[in-house]
Amino acid sequence: MRILVLGGDGYLGWPTALHLSQRGHEVAVLDNFSRRLWDHELGAESLTPIETLQQRVAVWRQITGKIITPFIGDLCDYTFLEPVIRDFQPEAVVHFGEQRSAPYSMIDRQHAVFTHVNNVVGTLNLLYALADHAPDCHLVKLGTMGEYGTPNIDIEEGYITITHKGRTDTLPYPKQPGSWYHATKVHDSTNILFACRIWGLRATDLNQGVVYGVETPETTMDPRLATRFDYDGVFGTALNRFLVQAVVGLPLTVYGKGGQTRGFLDIRDTLACVEIAILNPAPRGELRVFNQFTEQFNVAGLAEAVREAAQEFGLDVAIHHLPNPRVEKEEHYYNAANTRLLDLGLKPHYLSETLLESVMRVVMHHRDRVRPELIMPAVNWRRTHNPVLPTEEPVIQQP
Repeated sequence: MRILVLGGDGYLGWPTALHLSQRGHEVAVLDNFSRRLWDHELGAESLTPIETLQQRVAVWRQITGKIITPFIGDLCDYTFLEPVIRDFQPEAVVHFGEQRSAPYSMIDRQHAVFTHVNNVVGTLNLLYALADHAPDCHLVKLGTMGEYGTPNIDIEEGYITITHKGRTDTLPYPKQPGSWYHATKVHDSTNILFACRIWGLRATDLNQGVVYGVETPETTMDPRLATRFDYDGVFGTALNRFLVQAVVGLPLTVYGKGGQTRGFLDIRDTLACVEIAILNPAPRGELRVFNQFTEQFNVAGLAEAVREAAQEFGLDVAIHHLPNPRVEKEEHYYNAANTRLLDLGLKPHYLSETLLESVMRVVMHHRDRVRPELIMPAVNWRRTHNPVLPTEEPVIQQP
């Protein structure tokens, strides 16, 4: 199958391209290297050293004999995108090609506007290119569980059946995005649903939870195939920050009470979910939604899990609580459905095995590359004259 991976130089895009290539598909990747530029903007870098895309592609061909074709350009430039779709004629497009950080989108007006233009316009361009040149192509789009927010009812997979004033209908599940970034994902879902309805496109929205892990069977074939590991306060996940803090002897910094609950999954399960979606395409005219996560944790629970894992390596870890720079419910109901991918054959990996088996070991191997000044929160959700938070000392200590 011919598969085009958008954002194929990124944290998930690169391992996905390797995985699909190894499985025998004809794979191309498209990227404009924005993620690398944001590192320069923020003065940050991946904990794991990462090679250029050109070097990665060359190493993959050297090791496996398989070819991954790179296209270098911007989804927001339709004069670039249109001929790629027309000439490559993808049977499936995996869309990771968006600005993915909630904090980055909340830095200021400029970053909010950029995130909206980059994400919404890029996806809208893609929909037009598919409609005109590859109408039977299956779009597998990375959404986010953050589209739903934290409602006080169970979260269904994309749609909810409701009865109102004696009439019943199945409608898109209500959205309550938690950042400008999450709002762009809501706009994407709306636009894709509309395109499927009016043009007969086929699409799967993978509403993904927080991904952890850095190693896949393909990336471990050679150090030059490694994907990135972000731990800074803008692009790093809470779990990644905790792991780095544990290894370098810093307290784990929990935002607020730590009751914020989210879905999580191993990076290997992300690759499996994408492949499952590709091999089981949505019908023409349908936007299908899968909630893509395997476990639910709150932030305080993650911190405890990291502390316990660190003890296995002889590390004594403290947990501190910081004022929460985000505007979010810190204690809430959270119960999300996630059965559709399991029904199609997903065999999950679990955090309890991954922390010790893989991630902690990788972080310890690269501990000399850690820059502690990058870890603390830097962006304030509250609209102030100075949106950047000063570095704050922990105010609540948990024994």
